[in-house]
Amino acid sequence: MALKILFSPSESKISLNTNDKFDGKNLIFSELFGKRAEILKRYDEFLKSANLDEIKKLFGLKELEDSEQLRESLSKKGSIKAILRYDGVAYKHLNYRGLSVEAQKYIDNNVLIFSNLFGPILAKDEIAEYKLKQGEKLAGFDICKFYEQNFSKAVDSFLENDEILDLRAKFYEKFYVIKKEFTTFCFLKNKKILSHHAKAYRGEVLRQIANAKVTNKDELMGLNFENLKLVDMKKIGLKNELTFEICE
Repeated sequence: MALKILFSPSESKISLNTNDKFDGKNLIFSELFGKRAEILKRYDEFLKSANLDEIKKLFGLKELEDSEQLRESLSKKGSIKAILRYDGVAYKHLNYRGLSVEAQKYIDNNVLIFSNLFGPILAKDEIAEYKLKQGEKLAGFDICKFYEQNFSKAVDSFLENDEILDLRAKFYEKFYVIKKEFTTFCFLKNKKILSHHAKAYRGEVLRQIANAKVTNKDELMGLNFENLKLVDMKKIGLKNELTFEICE
C-alpha cells in the first residue's frame, strides 16, 4: 500500500526540454494511448487551422504573435518531466529540484497530475510544452468529459490498493471522481477559506509529505506541517476533510 496524491497542473510552464522528442506512448495508462492520441491530434489540427483570435482564446492570452513555432506539432517538440514542466505557484513551493533524490522518486511515482491536455499523468511522465486554458474546449470538444469517460476505470485500478490524498483544485473533479475513501485539505487564514492562495500551501504540504515519504493516512495524520495547525476534521461521504489554520 502507498499514499497516492492527486494534483492540479498549472497555467505557467517552463520551456526547458531534454533532447528527447515528446512521445505520448510513454505516458502512464499506455493501453489507452489511442484515446489520448485523439485529443493530441485534435489539438495539433486546431493549431494548424485556427485563426489567431481562436488560438488566443484557447490559450487564455490577450496578446499573441503568429509563428511556425506557435503551430508546431506536439510530436516535434522536446519533453521534460511533468513535475518540472509545470511552474506555477504550487510547483514553486514544492521546489522539486531542491528535494533529495529519495523525495523526488516519491513524487515521481506517487503524484498523479490531471493535465488539461494530456489527462491523468504521473509526475515523472515526460510531456511537451503546451498552452491550454483551464476549461477551454477544442473547437467545441469537451476534453474534461472525454478523459472522465475514457480514463476513469484505469485511474480506479491505479488507485485500487492505495490510500488517496486529493490536493486538486475542485475543477479537476471533472476529469475524475474518486470512488473510495480519500483525504483532502482545507486551508484557513484569519478564519477565511483560501482558494487562490491555497495553491502555495498545496505545494508546501506536498514537499513535506515527500520529505517524510508518507505511505498511508495514519502517517499523514501524524505529520506536523510547518506553519499549519489542524483545527477541524470532518467526514462528508467518502471525503475526510482536514482543515488547517495558517499560523505564520
